[in-house]
Amino acid sequence: MRDGTHPVAARMRPPGWRDPRLVVGVLLIAIAVAGVVSVLAAADRTVPVYAAAAELAPGTVLDESSVAIAHVRVGGGYLEAPAHAPWGSVLTRAVGEGELIPAAAVVDAGDYDSRRLAVVATSPVAPEIGTGAVVDVWVTPAGGGTSERVGDALTVASVSRDEAGFGLGGETVYLVVEAEQVGALLDALAHADAVAVVGEG
Repeated sequence: MRDGTHPVAARMRPPGWRDPRLVVGVLLIAIAVAGVVSVLAAADRTVPVYAAAAELAPGTVLDESSVAIAHVRVGGGYLEAPAHAPWGSVLTRAVGEGELIPAAAVVDAGDYDSRRLAVVATSPVAPEIGTGAVVDVWVTPAGGGTSERVGDALTVASVSRDEAGFGLGGETVYLVVEAEQVGALLDALAHADAVAVVGEG
């Protein structure tokens, strides 16, 4: 420079703890870390709920032997253990072995108005029809005539198959029928020459 002096280079100084930019940066990192930890903790949280210890048919009265406790990562809608022990309650639908028991599928015994009705089929019952299947019942009147459907979309509680029958009919299908429909179905079966239990699909 003209006056003989030399320019002094400006030195970068590291930000101090009082620098607001550093404080804001540290806070943002802390918030991000806390959020990740919270998400991981939530994903790892399990809830004990009741599951079927075996295949359970509609109308099953639940007790300690029919359920097991499973620890799963699920939301609501299932029977939490042991807070909602379902002892003495009745299943309204079939629940497969190991399946979680939905709270909506359990009612008090006094509110269950269905009955199990044994229907002996005179024609073979499809092998895939079992507990939980939905079927129709068709009958052919005595003396001949047009077959008609007398049971619509009924749930199967269980099937008893006679292995000695070689699939020629005679299987007994236990159906869950609303109490008010039992009389009409029994009357139709009593006057039938042939009975068929037909699965959906």
